[in-house]
Amino acid sequence: MDDVVAAIADRLVALLRGADDRRPSVCELAGPSTIEAAFAAAGAPLELDPGAPALGDAALLAAVDRVIEHSVRTLHPRFFNQNFAGADPIAIVGDWLGAALNTTMATYEAAPVFTLLERALLDRLAALAGLRTHEGILVPGGSYANLHALHLARVRVDPECLDRGAAGGPRLRAFVSAHAHYSFAKSAALLGLGRRALTTIPCDERGRIRIDHLDAAIAASRDAGERPFFVGATAGSTVLGAFDPIDALAECCAREGLWLHVDGTFGASALLSPRQRGRLRGVERADSLAWNLHKMIGVTQQCAALLVQGTGLMRQTFSTRAEYLFQPDKPHADLDTGDATFQCARRVDALKAWLTWKARGEAYLAARVDHAVALAEGCAARIAGDPRFALAAPPSWVNVCFWWLPPELRPLDRGAPGAVARLHALAPAIKARMLADGGAMIGYQPIDGGPNAFRLLFINPAVDEGDVDAALELVDRLGTAAIVDGL
Repeated sequence: MDDVVAAIADRLVALLRGADDRRPSVCELAGPSTIEAAFAAAGAPLELDPGAPALGDAALLAAVDRVIEHSVRTLHPRFFNQNFAGADPIAIVGDWLGAALNTTMATYEAAPVFTLLERALLDRLAALAGLRTHEGILVPGGSYANLHALHLARVRVDPECLDRGAAGGPRLRAFVSAHAHYSFAKSAALLGLGRRALTTIPCDERGRIRIDHLDAAIAASRDAGERPFFVGATAGSTVLGAFDPIDALAECCAREGLWLHVDGTFGASALLSPRQRGRLRGVERADSLAWNLHKMIGVTQQCAALLVQGTGLMRQTFSTRAEYLFQPDKPHADLDTGDATFQCARRVDALKAWLTWKARGEAYLAARVDHAVALAEGCAARIAGDPRFALAAPPSWVNVCFWWLPPELRPLDRGAPGAVARLHALAPAIKARMLADGGAMIGYQPIDGGPNAFRLLFINPAVDEGDVDAALELVDRLGTAAIVDGL
């Protein structure tokens, strides 16, 4: 087994060394039957049959090779598909080290080093956000952070809900923008508030929440006998990269007595850069902040932080004082974190983030953010000057949304008969060809009810202007091929 472990480790190192290589495909998406056949041919069928013997070393290594071969290379410089990419090799090694040590963050005695690393990491994040006093935790992702924030806000306004439940309490009302993450709706349902307790506020043309509409919605809620209690601001929306006006929202929440949560899962890394941190002006006034380190700064999945203004509410909300785990009379019991969050057996995600921060330095992280923003701005200018393309939304953050235009729609007139339907159908047709080609991976989606648009996301620090040109030329080539094929 030692030889197999060493051979797998060699493959992982080779994968990291070739991460910036443009020659292999990002992915050549295969169907389930093809993948199943590949594993069967390697002597490692996917099925876990009862009584099946253990695989031999050769078959196990062949299975690892099939995993690598058929997986998406998110480290590839032309992976633009999601708002994560380009994992730092140090973070990857940190993830590996944490897995090898295989402990839990529930108690200090089980994770003494990692408890202190997490505290140091959260302290630095809170300082960058300007929070005066804070508590916090690392969670599996932004959805968990948003769920925790909504629950904390409810407990602050209705502490009896912890024992009584949702029934019989005040009729609570929460507010998010039309471009907020879908996790808020899921969180409202999971907490028993119900999705109808969540009001969606319209946005302006750049995807930012309309303060005037929010003020009106809060007033209408009070008139209806409800208790408004929560506003979810977005710092870096998924599609448009929009930043809500946090300062104005903080004024509103202070005036109305509402909890202000900033979902900065994507955009809070702007706080690392002196050039970009103004996008979150006012964040120091928020009651809570979500910040995903596995997005803009290349920590491996998953590594997300929830920061909460003040201290004490998290333990009040989540503590159950399980006597078999959180004994108050053991050494350093005050440092146990498992009773201050919903989870118990949390992964040691602080390790990979701390190692990356230490190995690279904060100036590098800031430069990484600035590089991504500069690439996005350059790409938007490039698209604006090319008649084959049209911007689908004003550029913001590291997001560039655009359409590829067939010749008959150049220049674009969205009011032309059939133009919207034509654009809507072209993006998925081009994407299907892109997945087979493997030269790049770019996502698409409709924006505010409009036709499907491509979305380039700049995250990976290895991306350069040549990659931008290559991606756009690939879209043009595949779009032209789709027309030739009769679309």
